[in-house]
Amino acid sequence: MTAPTMKTYHNSLKTALDDDFLRQTLDKFAVQYRANRQLIFADVNEKELIAEIADAKDASLDQLDQLYERFKIEAEKKGVVVHRAATAKDACDLVCQLAKENNVQTVIKSKSMTAEEIHLNHSLEEAGLKVTETDLGEWIIQLRHEGPSHMVMPAIHLSRHQVADVFAETTQRDQDSDISKLVKVARQELRAKFAGADMGVSGANFAVAQNGSIAICTNEGNGRLTTTLPRVHVAICGIDKLVPTIHDALRVIKVLPRNATAQAITTYVSWITGAVERQEDGQSAQKRFHVIFLDNGRSQLIQDAKCRQALRCVRCGACANVCPVYRLVGGHRMGYVYIGAIGLILTYFFHGHERAKLLAHNCVGCEACKDVCAAGIDLPAIIQEIRARLTEEFGSSMDVALLGKVLANRGLFHTLLKFAKWAQAPVKKGRYIRHLPEIFSLGQGFRALPAIANESFRDIWPALKPPFVPGAKKIGLFAGCAQDFIFPGHLRAAVTILAKLGVNVEFPLTQSCCGLPVQMMGQRAAAIATAKGNVLAFKSLDVDYVVTLCASCASHIKHRYADLLAGENMSADVKAFGDKIIDFSSLLTDVLKVKPETFVNNHEKVGYHYPCHLVRGMGVVEAPKTLLKAAGDYQPAAEEDVCCGFGGTYSIKFPEVSGTLLANKLNNLQATGATTVVTDCPGCFMQLDGGEAIRGGKLKVEHMAEFLARHLAK
Repeated sequence: MTAPTMKTYHNSLKTALDDDFLRQTLDKFAVQYRANRQLIFADVNEKELIAEIADAKDASLDQLDQLYERFKIEAEKKGVVVHRAATAKDACDLVCQLAKENNVQTVIKSKSMTAEEIHLNHSLEEAGLKVTETDLGEWIIQLRHEGPSHMVMPAIHLSRHQVADVFAETTQRDQDSDISKLVKVARQELRAKFAGADMGVSGANFAVAQNGSIAICTNEGNGRLTTTLPRVHVAICGIDKLVPTIHDALRVIKVLPRNATAQAITTYVSWITGAVERQEDGQSAQKRFHVIFLDNGRSQLIQDAKCRQALRCVRCGACANVCPVYRLVGGHRMGYVYIGAIGLILTYFFHGHERAKLLAHNCVGCEACKDVCAAGIDLPAIIQEIRARLTEEFGSSMDVALLGKVLANRGLFHTLLKFAKWAQAPVKKGRYIRHLPEIFSLGQGFRALPAIANESFRDIWPALKPPFVPGAKKIGLFAGCAQDFIFPGHLRAAVTILAKLGVNVEFPLTQSCCGLPVQMMGQRAAAIATAKGNVLAFKSLDVDYVVTLCASCASHIKHRYADLLAGENMSADVKAFGDKIIDFSSLLTDVLKVKPETFVNNHEKVGYHYPCHLVRGMGVVEAPKTLLKAAGDYQPAAEEDVCCGFGGTYSIKFPEVSGTLLANKLNNLQATGATTVVTDCPGCFMQLDGGEAIRGGKLKVEHMAEFLARHLAK
């Protein structure tokens, strides 16, 4: 489902947020899934297995034509007819043709995302065929005339009462909403369909070139009935499902159910090899078995160096399971046919740029999807790339384009910020902006927005710079834009701590914004310009590390600059800069080895919010806890690493989602009994502090540097 305009899309999001059942269901599922997934992977080297799958999938993509030819030879030896369809229309026309040639009147289908991708049901029904989905979830949504809201659990958005109403309308009988009774009704209704079907259509999780077999992973017996009972079986799968050997398939099967539903293995793994003999009208006859390999843009995507890894996807749906946005609004607002992060990407390649135009921006950039991807796909990076392409194709709004031009010019950017410091006077109240013109404040009532500081950090730096200590470590300080001009107190606190520890600190004045905000908005040229400027700003500094108090800056510089500046002939400088980047908490614990006695612990109850780009982007987990326990009484909160909803400009574009994520986060932190909340990112600080100010709550929000400086031993 896609909306034609941003206004209608926002209305659709609001409808979802107002759906209490949807919110409760997806909330419960998300919490249970995370806990169960952790348990089910306990006996598996998850990262190693995923890396192996990624390498194997990449190798298969490099030889798909050879794998297809080998599969075709092996399968046709066993009586299978193998086809290749270039487009979705070609695949639909082929299935309709096979139905006509075999006098098919009724078709049953087992769950297949590829069949959904090509809208096969519509084509079959237009050809006069009766089509029945046999997967319970797929049958329910077919009866409701809607698409799946999840790749693995297509009807997760519906309550048992809604299902009972659908079944009552279908059977013309009142139905009990008891789940076991509803399943019995489905079984009774579908049995006759299985027995009388002429053609069965399935997907395939794997197509094994080694022996011409396909494999299907399901949790319901309908898959086996669909592929065995009808006299004609048609399996449709993307060409990307080809694997060289059974071993390659088994390796994926080891992670697929764990990632999809937190099961060690699915209930049914069906291996189908060759066309078998069957009884037809009392006579022995061979079953007609066709395998259709769909291209539909996949061959072109393989040639796309920046996005081809999307074809590693094993369709586990985990990217939706952990997505904080999906958790709030469901799959019908987070995809077209394919759902979640991978859905935002595949919509662009399989269903058109127009349909992807709004969807691609509804990603908060928390990287939770990348963290759990069974095939190691860098989903956030591909989404950012698609945003840039969509901006180049469709253009951007005037305000976004203007911001890109401003950030690309460091001198202009800093001059405008200094001017804004004076211009904000009429609307400033204490640390916050009292009100903004309506055009800038739509939907922003969920948080107070911070005012620009009276003095930027770069203005006060000369007076703060610690005296040089011979032989001590040399640290370069990267400020980013928020802490330089809005929260200079964070940096001041960090310098106080580093001076106490006897560290030499340098701050090059030619540095600017890291460029992540414009990267997230699809402003590629501005992102490149800011990245290049920052690399050059630190190039001449003889420092051991470059520390930043912004987790988003750290992750962006370390992991995105190399790709952004690939065409700038400065790879050595980019690598040197990225290698030196470190977050503030890790610098203190891992490099400077601070001791507990560095701080005065008065047992202040303190909670922590993990910035997304710290815990996932930088892989930092223990350092913040170590510091909080040294300087206070650390109170663990529920879902500490779930996004607070800031996401840079995301909170401006999608305030209804951002505000809901923020409310959930503050509720979890408040429940700990902490009086202070600490984080390691100015964006998260802005979100949490502004939200708590509007709530009128008593939680004090601080950056890690502020909290530690306040507890620094004399």
